Amino acid sequence: MTQDHAPAASPMPDIGSLTFHELWTCLKAGLFDFRAAPLFGLVFSAIYVFGGFVMLWLGAGHVTWVLATSLGFPLAAPFAAVGLYEVSRRLEADEPLDWRDIFGVVWNERTRQVPWIGAIIVIYFLFWTFLSHMIFALFMGVSTLTNVMTSFDVFLTPTGLMMIGVELGVGAVVAFLLFSLTVVSLPLVLEKEIDFVSAMLLSLRCVRQNIKVMLVWAFIIAALTFLAMIPWFLGLVIVLPVLGHATWHIYRRALYHPVS
Repeated sequence: MTQDHAPAASPMPDIGSLTFHELWTCLKAGLFDFRAAPLFGLVFSAIYVFGGFVMLWLGAGHVTWVLATSLGFPLAAPFAAVGLYEVSRRLEADEPLDWRDIFGVVWNERTRQVPWIGAIIVIYFLFWTFLSHMIFALFMGVSTLTNVMTSFDVFLTPTGLMMIGVELGVGAVVAFLLFSLTVVSLPLVLEKEIDFVSAMLLSLRCVRQNIKVMLVWAFIIAALTFLAMIPWFLGLVIVLPVLGHATWHIYRRALYHPVS
């Protein structure tokens, strides 16, 4: 393929100001999109739910499956998100919701910027896995030889409780950084011809300029996702599509694209 056929790069969008009220508006818009096209939401969220079951049932105690899910689950997740964004984009533009076309968009993303973001997420996921194990080992010491699957009381000791606190604190920081890198970069590379590095840096700046609102949005995502995971991940079937659609609307309000 010659350079002449390469799509022209899109201009970088401007960063807007988000309000707390817009979070509620975007959540309602996400729910509206899910109710308008529920089958698409159920199909794409099933990837997350299936991945959760695989990691829970097959990953525990088996190094091979831990590695497989660590590599495969975060890499597939962005493509599921892209499917939800594409549905919201089509609803917004009043375009038909055709299964072939929507899955065609998701399939075509494999040759664009989404796989690069997926690779970053994989590396990030593996780094967090290593870091969490290191924190566990530093705090628990020789108790790491204990089978924690049958001796939960080790976590109720002062050292165990402190370890849990540090894990949660560090995990929150790590998760928010990943959230900051991807919250608008994924929908941006779907809609525009912008490289993934520029998109992720723009996403960081967007979060920094709307830090209070984005902190609340990240908390809402974490809280709803956690609550949805309690009944054997089944709540994710509803929560994830709504959050995915809502994220598209957050993106549309956070960035303003120059008129061509």
